[in-house]
Amino acid sequence: MAILDKTIKPFIQDRDSNVFIGIDYPYHKSSGVEGWFASTATTIESVKNNIKMLLNTERGERLMQPALGMSLRRFLFEQITEETIENIKNEIVATLSFWLPFVEIQQLEVSNRNSDQAEGNKLAIKILFNITRAPNSLESVQVVITGE
Repeated sequence: MAILDKTIKPFIQDRDSNVFIGIDYPYHKSSGVEGWFASTATTIESVKNNIKMLLNTERGERLMQPALGMSLRRFLFEQITEETIENIKNEIVATLSFWLPFVEIQQLEVSNRNSDQAEGNKLAIKILFNITRAPNSLESVQVVITGE
């Protein structure tokens, strides 16, 4: 006999336009019905915002959540070698699997974008991902980490 596990919440399809998932990033005031801050209407938009926020949050920066975030800015002034890129990728994969376990990373690209020395050092990160319960939801996020 099959046992129904009621502890697992069902995957919510984004069908109701009156239900909002999360706060939109960058933060700005709402002009609609979703509340004070603008909100995301779909799960994939919310996940993309969560990934961007996680990549841009420095570990220890969040009050009462010292383990939230990544320490990517420490790589900005190091020599970018294959080993450094692998360390960055490993940190991204470990952090995303801990904080967003429902996200499957399909492709992860890390490069340094310091073609103009006047701009300073930059890390360009591109993540191609999908949500575990919706394997056809392939999306991408691009984030540039700067030392400023």
